[in-house]
Amino acid sequence: MSVSDEAKGLMPGTDAAIPGDFVCRLSVEQYHQMARAGILSEDSPLELLDGWLVPKMTKNPPHSVVTDRVRRALEQTLPAGWLVRSQEPITLSASEPEPDVAVVRGELDDYLERHPEPHEVALVVEVSDISLRRDRTTKKRLYAEAGIPLYWIVNLLDRHIEVYGDPSGPGESPDYRARRDFAATDAIPVVIDGRSIGEVAAREILR
Repeated sequence: MSVSDEAKGLMPGTDAAIPGDFVCRLSVEQYHQMARAGILSEDSPLELLDGWLVPKMTKNPPHSVVTDRVRRALEQTLPAGWLVRSQEPITLSASEPEPDVAVVRGELDDYLERHPEPHEVALVVEVSDISLRRDRTTKKRLYAEAGIPLYWIVNLLDRHIEVYGDPSGPGESPDYRARRDFAATDAIPVVIDGRSIGEVAAREILR
């Protein structure tokens, strides 16, 4: 593949949402080694997506506020044995995205030595404005491939919340087979381990 193709972000096995301003190609283990060596810090504006080290999207004030609203709403709903993490990594086979919010199994101290893996993640949430294209393509594909049961996109541009379910898992074109959109007047069911454990009022997030 030519350099000009790479500059357009058209990488083998990825989609156009992988940005052209990538940094380098890495495995998850190489990415962890760089972090342990201090080459990458917790504040580095980078994440590993589909084996590419790419810049994170810039967060504007509404994005940050809505992320906190989602986290608080989910914390008030979850049963014991689950916790909400915000903008922290989850480890996939060739990626380590940092979703805006994730609901994961266990206690905080379970993750002192590692990040949560797909079988421990019940729900991931991305708050989307300028990141909407990436969240609907690259991120959605990676989460579906990993088999993460539910994926919410809080779409700030269209003022609704997209809920994706029934992930395909690995395959030629990983995706979620179900989608439902919730307006600000709707209540969103919170489903953990296939069981509805409560609801989140969309107006509390999109107000």
